[in-house]
Amino acid sequence: MGNANVSNVTIRPEEAEFFSGLARDWWNPKGKMASLHQVNPVRMEFIRDAIDAHWGGDSRSIKPLDGKSALDIGCGAGLVCEPLSRLGANVTGVDASAENVSVAATHAEAGGLDVRYMAGEVAGLDIGQFDLVTCLEVIEHVADKQAFLADVAARLAPGGVLVMSTPNRTAASRVLLVGAAEAVGYVPKGTHHWSDFITPEEFEELLSGVRLEVTQRRGIAYGIGKGLHLSDNEALNYILSARRKD
Repeated sequence: MGNANVSNVTIRPEEAEFFSGLARDWWNPKGKMASLHQVNPVRMEFIRDAIDAHWGGDSRSIKPLDGKSALDIGCGAGLVCEPLSRLGANVTGVDASAENVSVAATHAEAGGLDVRYMAGEVAGLDIGQFDLVTCLEVIEHVADKQAFLADVAARLAPGGVLVMSTPNRTAASRVLLVGAAEAVGYVPKGTHHWSDFITPEEFEELLSGVRLEVTQRRGIAYGIGKGLHLSDNEALNYILSARRKD
């Protein structure tokens, strides 16, 4: 998760080091990364919808990504790579933290999943292009967002689909995602820097700058009795899909 010639190094070294320190606890659903475990089903719901909408697939299919390649950029310890593999994809996970990649590879192997993990910046790895590219909760940790998105877009195969998520830069997110969330231990202190958050409008403009257009966008909200869920409320977090402009 996470992030000095700009196109090769966009993830700040201190960000990569921060998440490396959390690597061993990544798969503990009640540990320091508990918030990711709680949001992951919501992110996967959106990804599944985006896959079906983009390729016109059967929503009842168990392996909608069968025969397709997928890349998760900023993969952490593999929370998204593993379900993508179970959906049938040939999955590659890339992370700036070698510690994260090591934990991810060990966990996948223990679960009998064939996922390729690589440590480094996506721009510096010769890995080709992918039908599905995911990059979740990463861009807010990136120094040069436009350069990073150019690297992300370069990994998207013709006819492919991109899914990205990030916190919104709002008064609510400043209070809840940074202040309150860190105060109560929902996320580790230092996880978020509010000034690095981007609004949906800013994100769409950045994507347009690398010739990608947004096809769907939803908020990720919290409700009493509903927990985290996809919503029209984008005040805290949002997730989007995009494709190459014609």
